[in-house]
Amino acid sequence: MVFLTQLPKEQLIAQLNNGVILMFLGIGTVFVFLTLLVFLTKGLSAFVRKFFPQKSPAVVQRPASAAVAVGSAPDAEIAAAIVAAFVKSKE
Repeated sequence: MVFLTQLPKEQLIAQLNNGVILMFLGIGTVFVFLTLLVFLTKGLSAFVRKFFPQKSPAVVQRPASAAVAVGSAPDAEIAAAIVAAFVKSKE
């Protein structure tokens, strides 16, 4: 087994230089990829918004059966919330 202290100085410097070069190549590659990913994601988002606009939801009147009386029990409020969520999910 060869330890770093046993290597000749020139070989150690060459290995360190190669390691630094390899490190910066890796960092640069990841940076370029992530930058491209961000801009492609933004571009795709703009494309989708332009050609497939989101429809604005219409204002929905709650049915009379979903109305909760003031001062009702918590179970009735939970039931009313469940009914309202069910009606909204059917739209």
